[in-house]
This record gives sequence, C-alpha cells and structure tokens, in this order.
Amino acid sequence: MNTTECSSTGECPASATAAPAMTVAALKSALMTAPGLPLAVLWPDGDPIEAHFHVTEIGRVQKDFVDCGGTVRRTVTCLLQTWVGEDADHRITAEKMLKAFTHAAPVLGTEDLPVEFEYEACNVIQFTVAAITREAERFVIQLAGKHTDCLAKELCGAKTEADQGVACCATGGCG
Repeated sequence: MNTTECSSTGECPASATAAPAMTVAALKSALMTAPGLPLAVLWPDGDPIEAHFHVTEIGRVQKDFVDCGGTVRRTVTCLLQTWVGEDADHRITAEKMLKAFTHAAPVLGTEDLPVEFEYEACNVIQFTVAAITREAERFVIQLAGKHTDCLAKELCGAKTEADQGVACCATGGCG
C-alpha cells in the first residue's frame, strides 16, 4: 500500500511506503512500562493534537469487501475513537488507556490487531498508529496517514502512481 504523510492542514509530500500499524499487544506492552505517564498524540507531520483529547471508544472494526478484480477481502482493526471536549484540563494516562483496553478485550478478541486512530476535524479522519515512544514526562503516539489503493492493478489494468509519474498530492489526493 502506498502512503503519504499528510499534515493536519492537508498538505503532503510525494508518496512513500507505509510503515505497518502498531498492534494492540505492542501498544499495551509499551504503556505498561510507565502507567502514570500522560499520553500525547502527534499528527503525521509531528504537530500535536490537543492534549485534552478523550478516547471515547475502543472497537474492533471488520470490513468485508470485494476489490475491483473480484477478490473477496477482509480487514480487521482496533479503532481508537477520540474526541476533544471543552474540558482543557482532561489528560489521559497510560493507566487509563490500559483500563480501557481491559474493558475492550472481549470485543477485540485478540491483541494482534493493528491499531488505528479516529479524530474529527471537520470530517472524521483515520490514521494508523505507527509508533509509541516513552519520553521522560510522557508517552508519544505517532500517527501515520492512511490511503486508498487499487488492490487488483494486475487484473483491472490500473496504473500505479510510479507508472503515471504523479504523486497523490499533485492530483489533490491528500486532504
């Protein structure tokens, strides 16, 4: 899958290869090392989202679909739905996130799911959770962009961006 790191303003550079999303197990393992630390989340461009975000839902999302070549496919992810309220003093800690994952365990069914992050900024947008880093005073969750792709290029004759010599942003694809 091709991906591009787009900023919160919708600007993005040329396409790059996507890093795999972090799994629930890897995220929880990192959080367990310092449960008292607060969480910070960074957009793909490195800018932080509001520090007073809430994780309102942890869900298992299954998408069953048929690609344009006729292949039946399924993707299953763990989706962290977030919301930014008016309570600017609210802060989520690793411990609160771990407790939420405990409540969500029966719904998730497995910890091998890739983690995605949902945020509302005029429109509801989704990112993959690419990494988590422990700093002295906080955990930093790094987001990466998600993008569409043709999964049956060889069957339907679609050309890749590299074949066309065009980056997604040149065609207005990010934002």
